[in-house]
This record gives sequence, C-alpha cells and structure tokens, in this order.
Amino acid sequence: MSENKPEPVDPQTRQRRWRLVLGREAESSCGALAGEMHEIDQALAALYDADGENGLRRRAGSGASAPGVARWLGDIRRYFPASVVQVMQKDALERLNLREMLLQPEMLENVQPDVHLVASLVSLAQVIPAKTRETARMVVRQVVDALMQRLDEPMRSAVSGALDRSQRNRRPRHQEIDWQKTIRANLRHWQAEYHTIVPETLHGYGRKSRRPQREVILCIDQSGSMAASVVYSSIFGAVMASLPTVSTRLVVFDTAVVDLTEQLSDPVELLFGVQLGGGTDINGAVGYCQSLIREPRNTILVLISDLYEGGVEAKLLRRAAELVDSGVQFVTLLALSDEGAPSYDHRLAAKLAALGVPSFACTPDAFPGLMAAAIRRDDINAWAASSGLVSSRAEG
Repeated sequence: MSENKPEPVDPQTRQRRWRLVLGREAESSCGALAGEMHEIDQALAALYDADGENGLRRRAGSGASAPGVARWLGDIRRYFPASVVQVMQKDALERLNLREMLLQPEMLENVQPDVHLVASLVSLAQVIPAKTRETARMVVRQVVDALMQRLDEPMRSAVSGALDRSQRNRRPRHQEIDWQKTIRANLRHWQAEYHTIVPETLHGYGRKSRRPQREVILCIDQSGSMAASVVYSSIFGAVMASLPTVSTRLVVFDTAVVDLTEQLSDPVELLFGVQLGGGTDINGAVGYCQSLIREPRNTILVLISDLYEGGVEAKLLRRAAELVDSGVQFVTLLALSDEGAPSYDHRLAAKLAALGVPSFACTPDAFPGLMAAAIRRDDINAWAASSGLVSSRAEG
C-alpha cells in the first residue's frame, strides 16, 4: 500500500526558501534570489522590513495616492494564495498602521476582501473620503455576500429544525400527524396478516402559530477588539430577522447603546452604522435589552463581549441574576470569530457562570448549533463541551 509522502525538495530550492524566511541578512550564506523569487522577496521585505528603502512605511508616506502600496497589494495577490494575502494585509494594518491604504479607491480595488478588511473599513467609515466611500461599500458588500452564502442555510436549517417540531400534541389532526414518530412508537402493534401497524398512539406536530415562537436579542460590544464579532453577528442577525418564527433584535454598544434592529434587512448598511472603538458599558446595554423582553421563557439573550466592563459590575451581575431567574436563556460569547482563543475578563466570566450564564468563544460555523440548542433549552455548557468549545467555569 503506497503512502502519500511529500515530494522531496532539492537542496537549492530549500536554500532559496530559507533565504526568503531569513531575509536579506541571509544573502551571504544562502545566496541571492533572481526572477520571481526575487519579486516575492521584495513583497515580503516591503512589509516585514518596513523601514527599509522599499518598506511600506516609506511608500505610504510618499504621496497622497501612495502608488507603492497599491502596487504592493497587487503583488501579494499575484504571488500568494488568498489565505496568505489576508494575513499579510492584516499585518500591514496592525504592524504598520497603514490606514492610508484603505482611503484610496485604487488601493481598495486591489485588496483581497475578508472579515478583517471589512472591520477596518467599518472603523474608518466616518473618515473615508467621499470618492472612496462607494468603493468601500462595494468591498464590504462582496464580503457580506460571501458570508451570507456560506452561513445562511446552516442558520436557517438549525433554527427552523429546532422550532418547527418543538411543539407536539397527542391528538393531532390528520395533517398534523408526525408519521415517522408515530410508526416508531407503534412498531409493537405490527399486524403481520394485514401487513400494517395499528397506531394506538398518535404523535403530531404542534399547530404553527403566526406569531414568533422565540425572541432573540443579540447584544454586541462594538469596542475595537470585537470587530470581527460585529461583522459575523450582523450576518447572523440578518438571517434570523428573515425568519418569521423568530423575532430578532440587534443592539450594539460602547458607552452608549444603539438599537440597529431596523437595519437588519441590509447588513451592509447595518455595518456602516456601527462605530467601532470607545469604552464599554455592559451593564447599560444589558439593562436596555432587559427592557425589551416581553416573554422571558421564550427569550434568548446573546451577549457578545470580551467582558472588560467599564460600567458598574455589581449592577450587571444583579441584572444577569434577574434575567436567569425570570427564565431568559442568557449566553455570553467572548468572541464570534475564527481567530482562536480571545482575550477576556476571566474573573467576570466566572462570576456570570456562577449565576447560570455560560461564557465561551464561538466560531461562526458553530453558532447555528448554539442557537438551536438554546431554542431547545438544552444545557448550553454540555452543548459547548460536545462541540469542542470551552466554557468559563464558576469561581470555586
């Protein structure tokens, strides 16, 4: 049986790769690069040797249009796969603070769109020049459409599946009979001579109500560290808002609270209504959400925050206890992103866990499962553990 072994790398290729990794300082030991390898080296050096002659920091300051940066964006798309391009763009923004590269249309047109770029554009929404604004919206629309295509169906299926069959009755009308469950429950009544089952017990679906069966409130921290979570939350909020069986509200906050529910029909407009950055008053935001709740036992409140509270912690904990006692399904997501383990206030997360408010980071792919579990009123900590998500534990 043959094994899938990697192709052997000849010594010269290995040496050139080390030269790329180590940079110009390794030229004496690894040799000079030529052709395409030299161009790739220049693209890497422009970012990671930023203060050099061809560094991006110099290019970004070379004029209003910074053509060097625009060319660099085109180069990295030419030489690297999309996943690597996204990492390099993020590094350029974070390491070099190259906000200028987002303020010119010709640069935006060369950028590989991703969630981090959308977050950067949203944070700059108030200062992007008028001539760039339409291009910025086009880039954001491109990412939003791609995310909707990826996340819409899993979200709809999870929520609809959890709701449509949540109400059963034992005296169903003919059109309400759940035949699969009825047959399974009556297999012991099989009549061989008639080749049929006598259904002594009928199982049916509940009658569908025209009013929403669950109320969902997404309460999102819009501080700068939560940028990717804001993008994903807006997408999921828009999907749920389109489901008649769920009443969805979306609230964002820093030191002020803004209800963006009316903008859920257009996630792009919603994102441009967000103002990333600023302080954090979680207590004030949860208090506003508490005022929206009409039927506690049918309400799911999802707080998406790193829990670095700038408001009154004691009041927040008191509100959390009141919400849980009233029957609200209250969950805290420390992040809704693919970025790995987030930074968060472990102490406050543990205090919330002690009150019955589980806290854990959640990936976008796992979020539909979370909402389905909450709708079914499953044990969220058990669901998180089975999904590989680590919950914060109560302080002992």
